[in-house]
Amino acid sequence: MQLDHHYAVRLRWTGNRGAGTRDYRAYGRDHDIEAVTADAASIATGAAPILGSSDPVFHGDATRWNPEQLLLSALSQCHLLSYLHTAVKHGVVVTAYTDSAVGTMVQTADGGGHFTSVTLSPVVTVASADMVDLAQSLHAEASTRCFIAASMNFAVLHEPSTRVAEPDAQ
Repeated sequence: MQLDHHYAVRLRWTGNRGAGTRDYRAYGRDHDIEAVTADAASIATGAAPILGSSDPVFHGDATRWNPEQLLLSALSQCHLLSYLHTAVKHGVVVTAYTDSAVGTMVQTADGGGHFTSVTLSPVVTVASADMVDLAQSLHAEASTRCFIAASMNFAVLHEPSTRVAEPDAQ
């Protein structure tokens, strides 16, 4: 008998210093990570930032981050950082970035288990409408540059969307 377990995190880039990704040194790499429910609708209660335990189903402390959430966070963070670098290389000015990552883990009858997939859903805001198509396409290149995703033995999928910044938001 196998059991599926679902995990989710939300990432928000906070490193826009006012110029977005106009050049490699213009933006910060800072970001916030929140544990969310598997439907990504709300913040998980009691999950303290980066204090570790195991999932409560495995007798862990629900007020601390579990490795499954941290794995999702690592994939989400890695894609963010690879994407920002890729955006700079291609002249795309990113002014905001959020992601809602969801993963599925299968627990096997022998007590082991493994992730079967993770889906990242980045929402990227760019400085102008003429950048939208290129910005959307850059997720594929960023994915190939993400060390964490390249290390996984399961599918890391992407469902990105791109928005244009409000004129006064830059």
